[in-house]
Amino acid sequence: MLTQALLVDDSRSVLNFLKRHIEADGLVEATTFLDPVEALACAQERVFDLVLVDYEMPHMDGISFIRSFRRLPGCADTPIAMITSRQTDDVKMEALQAGATDFLPKQPQSVEMTVRLRNLIQLGAAVRKLNDRAAHLASEVAVATRKLGEREEEIILRLALAVEYRDNDTGEHTLRVARYSRIIAEQLGLPPRLCRDIYLAAPLHDVGKVAIPDNILLKPGKLTDEEMAVIRTHATIGERILADSSCELIRLGAQIAAGHHERWDGAGYPNALKADEIPVAARVVAVADVFDALTTRRPYKEPMPLEVARAYLAENAGRQFDPACVEAFLSRWDEVVEIAAGQRTTSLQRTEATLVPAMESGGGEPSGREPFGRGRPDRLT
Repeated sequence: MLTQALLVDDSRSVLNFLKRHIEADGLVEATTFLDPVEALACAQERVFDLVLVDYEMPHMDGISFIRSFRRLPGCADTPIAMITSRQTDDVKMEALQAGATDFLPKQPQSVEMTVRLRNLIQLGAAVRKLNDRAAHLASEVAVATRKLGEREEEIILRLALAVEYRDNDTGEHTLRVARYSRIIAEQLGLPPRLCRDIYLAAPLHDVGKVAIPDNILLKPGKLTDEEMAVIRTHATIGERILADSSCELIRLGAQIAAGHHERWDGAGYPNALKADEIPVAARVVAVADVFDALTTRRPYKEPMPLEVARAYLAENAGRQFDPACVEAFLSRWDEVVEIAAGQRTTSLQRTEATLVPAMESGGGEPSGREPFGRGRPDRLT
């Protein structure tokens, strides 16, 4: 690849001489401009490996040109030589401070000019190779980082599904609640990265249930107070499992696991947090989790109609749920209905592409296994 040189001088004869001289060995391709403003406009669109610019020009002198050129993206390291017959210390100092690399004398046949120009060409080629290598390494790092992120996401999904399969034989709940959570997070106006991370970490909210004995977790009848106390430990256990991870998503999952049974009014558990004391990710997942638990069939209950579940969320906004999260969820009701309807008609026939992180069951808290009445649900798991 030829070294690309940008030549800027208000004298056409000087430009022609520089172009012939710099292209003599066939290693450089030169682009010339009489107007420094036009040269800067070109530099915004093209990449140059070397710049030669005259000191005294109309509209813009060489020092001003160098300052402007250095501010262009990717031009911080490009070798720049200023051509001038004024070799005073003041001029040199000002040019160096502006970003000049070297100076070329104005005399056309100068041996010094020939040597310096050759060195600048070599320097420009070397800088280009370094930049190309840096870009290649950055690309490789980006690919490796993306693959690492994909593996983290898959691990989270597999872990969440392993937990859910203990008391839910489809795993569809994880997909629905992840999507509901993303709707809420987006509608709240949370940063895009946080919306994505909530969507991916939400499946871990009930990971603590791996420590709950089957005779309690799968009990078909009403739970005793002692069994309820055991069930409630899953929030703290889940936080312990996920806390202090080096993975940001896992740490977010720990917040969700610990806080998804807290209540807006402070009557939740395990820490009786209230309102904004509850992490926003946990507040988001709490709404999504309860809604899906209400509207899906479980061994101990029939599904609640969507409109009835909607009314339950609205009724409990400001008590059980963050009212902003409920409002965000209900404001995109058409999407909610579509997710609920679409996921309820599927079974285990999902491809690897649909194995996106989601959630397990949860929401209110178990106190029995009877069907829902018109009041507060008896059990949400």
